[in-house]
Amino acid sequence: MKNCLFVSDLHGKTGRYKALFSVIRAEKPKAVFIGGDLLPGFGFPPEFILGVALSIQEIKKELAKVSPRVFIIPGNDDPQWIEEPLKNFENLGVWEYIHNRQVVFKDHRIFGYAFVPPTPFLLKDWEKYDVSRYVDPGCIPPEEGIHTREVDAANIQFSTIQDDLERLTSNQNLEKSIFLFHAPPWSTKLDRAALDGISVDHAPLDPHIGSIAIRRFIENRQPLITLHGHVHESSRLTGEWKQQIGRTWAFSAAHDGEELALVRFNLESPGDATRELISV
Repeated sequence: MKNCLFVSDLHGKTGRYKALFSVIRAEKPKAVFIGGDLLPGFGFPPEFILGVALSIQEIKKELAKVSPRVFIIPGNDDPQWIEEPLKNFENLGVWEYIHNRQVVFKDHRIFGYAFVPPTPFLLKDWEKYDVSRYVDPGCIPPEEGIHTREVDAANIQFSTIQDDLERLTSNQNLEKSIFLFHAPPWSTKLDRAALDGISVDHAPLDPHIGSIAIRRFIENRQPLITLHGHVHESSRLTGEWKQQIGRTWAFSAAHDGEELALVRFNLESPGDATRELISV
């Protein structure tokens, strides 16, 4: 049995959460990774994430000594205010909020990072320039959209995902590390959007909408495993949900159907990972 579970982009679908909770109870994994886009939408009140937290808290009490460690980050559809309840429930032992942080898990290091490159969507709480201030045609710069909390304009304009990853990891050896990202790496089987033949102001859109910074980071630093979401239709378009980049195994749990996409993997043999679509 695989000892780690990974899900992403649940988007407040109650059936998906219930399916995940059932699997946790039945399989008793060592770790559960939840990769962002947690809420039904950024206009929803905090009560939703409260319900999720209470359900996980109940499961951990039931499983007691065999309860999993739960690692969680937000996604670009979640508002900035979600950080407060995520941190509060971390303090209560429900999960570990790991955006822009690292924690130790057995003899591995787990890193989390929620930001994605600029999108066409208006909510910009978790969007950031990728490797430069370039914005793809049809996308909105991070400083021009909606922020649900007050932000430093200079930080938005001059901060990049590339710089963040360098600061987060410094000169560490990442050979046994696991990264929980929301964005997938650019130009892979995990970031393919349904943009074929579409142009904006006569400029054709790139169907690969992942992060160049994350792709370069994986190629250069070669962590053991990277976990991704964000691009729901990618696995349907490419027929793939995992890809090996050098020695790194990259998995996506994004899905554009109603089912829960559940990735199971072992830290000892990541290439044997499986993905199941569970009806809800």
